[in-house]
Amino acid sequence: CNPPVGNLAAGRTPVTTTTCGQNSTELFCFYPEQNLLHHLSPGCGQPRCSKCNTNQPDNSHLPADMTDDFFANPISWWQSAQGVHREEIRLDFETEFYLTHVIAVFKSPRPAAMVLERSQDYGQTWRPYKYFSVNCTATFGLQDDLIEEGSMCTSRYSDAVPCTRGEVIYRALSPANKIEDPYSPEAQDLLKLTNLRLLLLKRQECPCHGSGLVEKPQRFAHYAIYDLIIRGSCFCNGHAEESTHFISRLCGFPREPGSCVGIVHGKCVCRHNTAGDHCEKCAPLYNDQPWKPGDGKTGAPNECRKCRCHNHAESCHFDLSVWLASGKRSGGVCDNCRHNTEGHRCQRCKPGFYRDREKPLSSPEVCKPCACQPMGSANTTFSSSWRCHPRTGFCYCKPGVAGPKCDRCLVGYWGFGENGCRPCDCARGCDQHTGTCSNGEPFFNIPIGGQIPDLVQTPTNESEEEWRWNDHEQGFSALRHPEKCVCKEKVLGSVSDFCQMKYAYVIKARILSAHDKGTHAEVVIKVKKVLKSGKVKIARSNRSIYPESWTNRGCTCPILNPGTDYLIAGQEDSRTGKLLVNMNSLVKPWKAHLGKQVSDILRTGCK
Repeated sequence: CNPPVGNLAAGRTPVTTTTCGQNSTELFCFYPEQNLLHHLSPGCGQPRCSKCNTNQPDNSHLPADMTDDFFANPISWWQSAQGVHREEIRLDFETEFYLTHVIAVFKSPRPAAMVLERSQDYGQTWRPYKYFSVNCTATFGLQDDLIEEGSMCTSRYSDAVPCTRGEVIYRALSPANKIEDPYSPEAQDLLKLTNLRLLLLKRQECPCHGSGLVEKPQRFAHYAIYDLIIRGSCFCNGHAEESTHFISRLCGFPREPGSCVGIVHGKCVCRHNTAGDHCEKCAPLYNDQPWKPGDGKTGAPNECRKCRCHNHAESCHFDLSVWLASGKRSGGVCDNCRHNTEGHRCQRCKPGFYRDREKPLSSPEVCKPCACQPMGSANTTFSSSWRCHPRTGFCYCKPGVAGPKCDRCLVGYWGFGENGCRPCDCARGCDQHTGTCSNGEPFFNIPIGGQIPDLVQTPTNESEEEWRWNDHEQGFSALRHPEKCVCKEKVLGSVSDFCQMKYAYVIKARILSAHDKGTHAEVVIKVKKVLKSGKVKIARSNRSIYPESWTNRGCTCPILNPGTDYLIAGQEDSRTGKLLVNMNSLVKPWKAHLGKQVSDILRTGCK
């Protein structure tokens, strides 16, 4: 993508050190151009003289006359004060541009010495583009590029003849300045500029001065320029180009009242999901990878990539640490997540909300507020701002309280109130409202993985650290967890013993949470590896398993502690699609060697 080239000087007024007649009316003389076609022409004719005054429109020769429309005003010119040797002509741009070439058409004889300079920092520092001199070595100590190609100095444009309409030309891209990629740092260092200036250092007389002059020589002692043309384009880093419609030209030529017709503005109409006056950054929602200029050598656009914010954010920013941690695949961090979401990608619900699995992640209503019973839910959890589990919506309950909303007592507990529920003071169950002991057989339906309270209230010593584990996942239980559960669990015996059990599934899973469903227990797990599966399909995702065994102390067996990775081998109910866990199941905290041992048995032993 390359923007169109235009005259950067058009519509902009240069700044000069002096102007003819700026203090008072001055007389000056010059030779008409038709009499000075060649310095060998017989006779120079009679000079003409006139006067200049900046306050008299018909006699003014202002800096703006250098940059006006040279087709509409071919004989307008700027002229310096009389007698000056050093003159500066400076053009300041409001932003960065790319330069292609400069043409200065002189009315006076061209300078014997001159420097063309540019600034890339709005005039704070200057560097030369080219030195011009009739004698490069004597004036600047540089070799002439007519002798040494690529030299910074040339005598090509310093002859006094022609005495008028002599040109000085500079091309930014020449055979000596070969640029393969116009957007590379090397190209930018050469072509980019914010200011341009000509330093006119030494006047020289027209050869006609050798013939007898009537007028005073000092009246010829000035610099004068018809036209200053600076060709270039707006600097867009390879991310913008000319539109087919005039109104969307990327360096537009506005015709609004008060604006100069034909002025080249430096604001790009960016493509490739970029933004900024020079397309120097990615658009607000496209910062998933580092910004790059277009590659002018290969033609690669190097587009900015959209962040994955799931329609919950209007902007994102690039984070180097996130980029490096992802293996340089994704570095976008979403800003100001909406719809009660949070996270680098607005991918999870804020505290106090949980994910509605029936809605897509991009839905504005994907996060629903927790619906916890205020009296039965705990105010302090391992994350004090959480009211319910962000994945399931199940609430964190006070001791002895159960249910997804913490709205009733567990079996074996009674007296729902501000402090939760109290354990029944019975050998058997009791009435949940009065605490009156029942005469039926004891039945405990307390589906909490592993550490589940005794039927006698026991003080607990939980720390926040006990609730933490990797991957930012947090398990929870509806109950407090005294260390009272002891189960006789299955051990990994011989190969034949393992194979005889004919386990329907073998998985590696992390325990996320456990819940009392009233009639059964349900433990939510995250399947991390599937070593074997039967008729029930098992994916590497969150799902539930169903413990069938518990003890008369209120413990589920085998023990399944939230936050722990286990090797689980058990049976299935293909009719309901449930994975079952009972006392015949093999449940062991996951160890790498244990996983390899079981994998080897499944692969070679059970034939």
